[in-house]
Amino acid sequence: MSKKYDVLVIGGGNAALCAAIAARRGGASVIVLEGAPKFYRGGNTRHTRNMRCAHDAATEILTGPYTEDEFWKDLLLVTGGQTDEELARHMIRESKDILNWIVEQGVRWQPSLGGTLSLGRTNSFFLGGGRAMLNALYFTAEQLGVEIHYDAEVTDLVIEDAMFLAARLKRPIDAVNEIRATSLVAAAGGFEANIEWLKEYWGEAADNFLIRGTPYNRGSILKMLLAKGVQEVGDPTQCHAVAIDARAPKFDGGIITRHDSVVFGIVVNKHAQRFYDEGEDLWPKRYAIWGRLVAAQPDQIAYIIFDSTVVTSFMPTLFPPIAGQTVAELADKLGLDPVALEKTVTDFNAAVRPGTFDHTLLDDCRTEGITPPKTHWARRIETPPYLAYPVRPGITFTYLGTRVTKEARMLMKDGRPSANMFAAGEIMAGNVLGKGYAAGMGMTIGSVFGRIAGQEAAKHARN
Repeated sequence: MSKKYDVLVIGGGNAALCAAIAARRGGASVIVLEGAPKFYRGGNTRHTRNMRCAHDAATEILTGPYTEDEFWKDLLLVTGGQTDEELARHMIRESKDILNWIVEQGVRWQPSLGGTLSLGRTNSFFLGGGRAMLNALYFTAEQLGVEIHYDAEVTDLVIEDAMFLAARLKRPIDAVNEIRATSLVAAAGGFEANIEWLKEYWGEAADNFLIRGTPYNRGSILKMLLAKGVQEVGDPTQCHAVAIDARAPKFDGGIITRHDSVVFGIVVNKHAQRFYDEGEDLWPKRYAIWGRLVAAQPDQIAYIIFDSTVVTSFMPTLFPPIAGQTVAELADKLGLDPVALEKTVTDFNAAVRPGTFDHTLLDDCRTEGITPPKTHWARRIETPPYLAYPVRPGITFTYLGTRVTKEARMLMKDGRPSANMFAAGEIMAGNVLGKGYAAGMGMTIGSVFGRIAGQEAAKHARN
């Protein structure tokens, strides 16, 4: 038994919903298959807070302009040039319109945030967070007549000569076990929750990774597409990975397990040794390198060390810091060598040079004569109690994906564009993000290419 639609969208997050809404507004009949239960719908969008879009002037919710050129320079910086320039510039250009388009779909913004995030000018924050944003998009999609199904796992894709024909379901929907469609939009995320797949590239270290989002992003749709001739893009070891609390659950800990305290202290590994510059750049441009840095340390564990003078300088997290009245006592509670940690802290304090501290810019508080250096925001750690957070790599999403054109159309391994297959969101993020990350870019990729994919899928169906 099968049923035919104009557009099939596989996935249930931001990219999928933007695609479904755009396709429906384009006159297509649309079905959305979300593999997760309704409570867990939305993938990583459930844990998001903001989106980075270019804009030419301050708005009610943004404190100043963020030009296309500045956005491009930021992307170039965090990726080290590993990006498809044509696609990236197209995304940045389109992002200017997304700010208004997403509001037309029911999403609301809140006034910009200040503090250590330093995002008040560049990033728009969702009123109510990612779940509120998702709820608005689902409501709009349903009102428009998009058919949505949960627990709708796809087990096979029928693709012939670069053309999608049908998706087969694990369990029937209304006695139907095969969905046919004129166009396919794949928006089902990466493979970050598939530990066995991660281990193919990371080895046993992947057992110590924590997954910030849904346990349902296992990459099954991505794997099917690549196996059926779609061209891949991206390094399978590259991902959006941040340092999150080591006490967080294996899956779905979300934003409240992330630590923004790195720039206010030092980070040491299990041998109580520092291993990277904690003050390299403003936090939104560097927070997503710390997951990979910790992943490269012994046993994939590290500790953020700071003192009582900075406890109100960053956003609190779900778990309280571990405290000690002396550095040695703190080391003992962390299971570290007290002598080694005392030496690390003493050497760091001796290397700190006086300056004027300012967390909103690249200040002149730095170290001298120590490796690695701390190039900004360096202050002595000397006021008890001494505090620490244990952290592990927290994987948000992977960058291995499907190669696409700027119309979000998938490219096949022989270089041909698919006749009717499109991709949006994390499943194609590797086109833009070869490595690195800056806050809010994942949502930009999902919204921009989601809307494009939906429009193009509907256009193909109409023709």
